[in-house]
Formats: sequence, structure tokens, C-alpha cells
Amino acid sequence: MKKSLFGKETMAIAMAALMAAGTMTGCSSGSKETTEAVKETAAATTVAASKEGQAPAEEIKPCEIKFRYWADNTDYSQLMQDIIKKFNAENGKGITVIGEESPWDGGAYSENLFNAKMGGGDVDCATWKLTSTPLFVNNDLLADLTPMIDAWDKKSDIDDNIYNIMVEAGDMQRIYVMPFNIQVLYVYYRPSIFKKAGIEVPKTYEEFLQAIEKCTMDTNGDGKTDIYGFGMRGAKGGQEPWGSFVYGRGGSFKDLTTPEAVQGMQDFIDIYQKGYVPPTATSDGFSEIIANFQSGLAAMTIHHTGSSKDMEKLFGDDVSAFPFPAGKSQWTSMGDTETVIFESCENKQAAFEWVSYLAAGEGQKMWCEGTGNVPVSKSVQASDFFQNNRFMKASIEGQGHAGIVPILDTTTEWISNIWPNTVSQALTGSISAKQCMQTLQDGLYQ
Repeated sequence: MKKSLFGKETMAIAMAALMAAGTMTGCSSGSKETTEAVKETAAATTVAASKEGQAPAEEIKPCEIKFRYWADNTDYSQLMQDIIKKFNAENGKGITVIGEESPWDGGAYSENLFNAKMGGGDVDCATWKLTSTPLFVNNDLLADLTPMIDAWDKKSDIDDNIYNIMVEAGDMQRIYVMPFNIQVLYVYYRPSIFKKAGIEVPKTYEEFLQAIEKCTMDTNGDGKTDIYGFGMRGAKGGQEPWGSFVYGRGGSFKDLTTPEAVQGMQDFIDIYQKGYVPPTATSDGFSEIIANFQSGLAAMTIHHTGSSKDMEKLFGDDVSAFPFPAGKSQWTSMGDTETVIFESCENKQAAFEWVSYLAAGEGQKMWCEGTGNVPVSKSVQASDFFQNNRFMKASIEGQGHAGIVPILDTTTEWISNIWPNTVSQALTGSISAKQCMQTLQDGLYQ
């Protein structure tokens, strides 16, 4: 049974959420009979899978696949076109991918794609964000990829946790999205400050809390803190690093009111009230935590590889990273980009050839090396290009316990307003950790 997160009757609300939370030929609707038939066909032809581990060659006829994607800059746009050109020249099955770029535009990409598909648009597949999945699934727009992925001999090249996240974003039973690339949050730190504090890289959650305390220092003896142990993000977006503290104590997003989750919140409060983070933390967003780390005001902060080039340029070898350490449990936030195949696609096996090429073929290697995003393919991750990069290694080590904030029709409001406002009250002592977590629970699961 589907986990109905977005019904058709709430479509207008859902589209507003897509805008704030921030991707091509007609066929049958996604009936149970159709899904079962696809599963039977996939099972019967698994042994005939091609040497690339993709769909059986005899099922694919020469065809065109219309693929919509966004690119963050002109270099990435050209890179995608280069990947398309290489695939078209080398797939050997007469598949011609036609790439159609569409701007992300603050999330309008997803809204425009939804409107196009509801209007009968002929896009076959697209790049994607998980936040869009429930709306499209509940309007029968996405193809169930489960049978094709199960028949794919490169399935094991992608970590099971990544597939689990894809399932959770759909209907808790089937996979509607194909992994492409990810961003995994980790802890940046300054080795020189760790040396000054006399500590090693923390291996446990308790050691991490101790490192925050020990790295908070008055270096010139004037009675004022010169270096804070941790750059806390208390403004919008801070729910992602905060989640690691909740899980470190054994809590989870499933129930934010458990004693373990409340203790994780208390840890967050304590490092603020004890002066281990900059006093501006309640209003610090991305720009502020990065500036505080780069200026030397904070010994540690949490972000992903998107910041690594600037960090390395500024500090050279005096910056490194480690996965957020495990306590009773372990979690870190995962940013995502996937691909999907639409139910209206007449050539789903051909489209799967393309999206699997992006997931674990040459397209995966080209895209992740060219953009600096974290690959989902284990074989690509194992290459020297990624293993010799300390920031990539921290990301790869963290992928097995990475996750996302639950995608509900309340999530956008919770992230944008409820979380920062409520946590700010807790940090400044207006409400207790228990009261804070009850409010967060009620706001997310109302």
C-alpha cells in the first residue's frame, strides 16, 4: 500500500512546497498488473543481461530517449552534453539520448516538470530531487524501477543504504528513483588547532563533544575566547548537522520526543550555553559558519565537499575532515541528485540503459570527477581520484549511515520556520530541551 504523502487534492500545496524545498514518450498507467508483468519479464531475462549489466539487448530497439536535466553552470552543462554524446556513440543498441537542459530556478524546475507531465509532455526521464517524489508517485507519473534494478548486475555496486533512502522517498515499498550522485555532510577541522588543544580526531560521539570543549580556547590570555570549538548553524538549514547530535544519543527523526532524542537536543543546548560555539550561532546560516571556520574563529564545522576547494586553497594541508562520529547511533545528512524514468516512457528498458550508465557506468565517473560530487558507485569511489581526496573519503565513509529529513507535506514549513525558531528558543533558555523536541515533533508530524 502506498504511503500517501501528497494526495491529488493537495496538489497546490505540494507545488508550493516544491518551490521552497530546494529532475520522454507516452505509455500505460502504473497498474498492479503492469508492474507484475514487468517484474516477470525482468526475472525471465536476467540471464540475458548485457556485459555492462544493464537491460537485455534483445528487448531494446533503436529509439530516442528525451532526457531533461539541470546544470549549475555552463561547465556542468557542457559536461552533461559530453556524457550524452559518448553514450550515444558507444551504447551499441541504437539508443539516442536527446538532452534538454532546464534551469533549476530555485525549485521551479520540479514544478515545470510536473506541469509538463500532467499536460502529457513527452519527456522520458530526468534528473531529480527526492523532495519531488511523493507528489509524482501519487499522481502515477513515475515508473517503478524495482524490477529493472533487481535484474541489474551492477545493483550491488551501490550501497544498500542509498537504495533504502530512495525507497523511503517513494512509498516505502518500491524504488522510483535511480541513484546518481550525493553530498554527505562531514566535520571539517583544523589539524593545527587540534594539535594546540592536544587532541586527536574523535572516534566516538562522546569524544566529539569533548573535542568541542577542548578546542574552545583563549589563546592570548586576555580572558576572552579566541577560538570556539564548533561552528553551529542555528538558522535555516541547521536541522541537518543538528540531526547528527540527536542520533548520536540514540534518537531519530521517527520520534523526536524519546529520552535519547531529548538528550541529543540537550547536548546541542549545552555547547551553546557553555560558550563552545560563537554567540551568534542562533542566527548563523551557511555563510556565517563557513566564514567563522575560514577566519579561524571556529575549530570545526559541518558541511560537504562543495566547500572543500575553497578550504584547501585557503589552508593547504591545515584543513581536513572526518565523518560525524558514532554514538549510540550514527547519522549524517545526505544531499541528493537522482534520475527517474516516467511511466509514460514507451522505451523504459532503453531509458534504464541511460540512467544506469549515469549511476554506475562511464557517465558516473565523468560526472563526479567533473563536478566534485560524491559518486554512488563503489567501483568509481575506489579509484585513486576519490581515494586520494581526504574530503571525498570522509564523504564515502559517511554514506552508509547518511539519510534525509522525512519528506512530508509539513517538511518545508518545519525546515523554514518551525525548526530555527524553536531551536533558537531552546538555545537561549526560553524553553527546555523536552519542550523543544515536543514542538518539533508536533510540527513535523501534525
